[in-house]
Amino acid sequence: MRLDHEFTVPAGVEDVWKAVIDPEYVAPCMPGATVTKVEGDTFSGTVKVKLGPISLLYKGTGEFLKKDETAKKVVIKAAGKDARGAGTASATVTLTLTERDGGTHGAVATELSVTGKPAQFGRGMISEVGGKILDQFAARLAEKLGTPEEPEPEPERPQLRSVPPIPESESIDLVELAGDSVAKRLRPVLAIGAAIAAFLLIRKLLRR
Repeated sequence: MRLDHEFTVPAGVEDVWKAVIDPEYVAPCMPGATVTKVEGDTFSGTVKVKLGPISLLYKGTGEFLKKDETAKKVVIKAAGKDARGAGTASATVTLTLTERDGGTHGAVATELSVTGKPAQFGRGMISEVGGKILDQFAARLAEKLGTPEEPEPEPERPQLRSVPPIPESESIDLVELAGDSVAKRLRPVLAIGAAIAAFLLIRKLLRR
């Protein structure tokens, strides 16, 4: 499915550009995401997603297919799989930055494929949730860019390295982001799950 979103950051386009092409710098700004390794233009990491009482951990890889500094355009291809085999996700994301009103406007075009539990949301709901996630991303990026860092000489980076431990990222709560409409859809599923749990508990007690 094709999804289109926009965001704005009250920072210069050059600063935003340097941030978005650095996975280690920008990953903490994306809800639920953690980068674990960077090797040239490829990287690997995890994304934690919460769907009501269900927690999913996607492990995957990404690659910068294009970095056009003049046009401020970057294309990223990423793919991941839930650690327990509950579904997959793959996306090709095209991000274009432009200067606007003293800040930076980002246009994001995403070709997305999702299988498993999150796919039940449908295109409209996924688009809405994606927009809210990008709003959170833009707010975190703006906050980070607004915090000056102590200048220090940057050592030459080896091609292959492990990323230092990063504070554990909170899961993306899809139900919280999507609102009441999704909660209503999930109530029958949650009710069935609760009934099954109660049945198993009673059966266990009777066996004692």
